[in-house]
Amino acid sequence: MLRWYQTKLAARPLLTPSITTAALFGAGDVLAQQLVDRKGFDKHDYARTGRMVMYGGAIFGPAATTWYGILQRNIVLKSTAATIVARVAADQALFTPTHLFCFLSSMSILEGNDPIEKLQKSFWPTYRANLTLWPAVQLANFSIVPLEHRVLVVNLVSLGWNCFLSLVNSK
Repeated sequence: MLRWYQTKLAARPLLTPSITTAALFGAGDVLAQQLVDRKGFDKHDYARTGRMVMYGGAIFGPAATTWYGILQRNIVLKSTAATIVARVAADQALFTPTHLFCFLSSMSILEGNDPIEKLQKSFWPTYRANLTLWPAVQLANFSIVPLEHRVLVVNLVSLGWNCFLSLVNSK
């Protein structure tokens, strides 16, 4: 399976992680609705899942792929440890707030709700929750995972995180 993924990634370095991200964002929402909300498939909100798939594939997948390349090329310090810490800090200080802003506001707009209200209510609690998980994940990701697989690692960890995001967004 990994060999197949690597072949697709080599042929389509932006499209492959975008499609993977779309699928895993959708899976996170299905998990949120079925395992956490216990809606049952007869009451499943397929439009909500579709919005998550669209955001993951059209926004997060391409943005994260590009961002990790930018970090790899532009944050290179004298020691490996300093480089990794600087990349994690940049990721959490720049990319994460931007991603959360885009996620919360775009979901709100697609749902026909007020994005300002959603941001005021959800941004800071979600960002604080992010800081309890993602710095450690990214520390490991930037330390041991090759650049081309970093979005995949984030996507796999994101199954649970996207479930959380979907729940935050649906409240």
